[in-house]
Amino acid sequence: MAHEQHQQLLDTLHECMAACNHCFDACLKEDDVKMVAECIRLDRECADMCAYLEQAITRNSPFVPQLAKVCAEMCQACGDECQKHADMHDHCKHCAEACYKCAEACRSIA
Repeated sequence: MAHEQHQQLLDTLHECMAACNHCFDACLKEDDVKMVAECIRLDRECADMCAYLEQAITRNSPFVPQLAKVCAEMCQACGDECQKHADMHDHCKHCAEACYKCAEACRSIA
């Protein structure tokens, strides 16, 4: 799997990682951090997985389909959690959108 063929997916993974990192940081600054604790946890997990899959694709790992399946599940879970807070926090809304887009892209290669 040549990474040049998957540039759009690489871009989507990177966008999701950045959105999750931003959401993670912004949630830590909220007045009620306990309310967004699960969001923070999933942001961290999702960002790390997106970054790992991005690296795996660029090095032609034979495990890309399996990693993409897990990444899709993690992005979906993170998006679902962020969506719960999207009405209150723009960073959660943006993160949910990025996560759902990434989950769909990952499913296409899983």
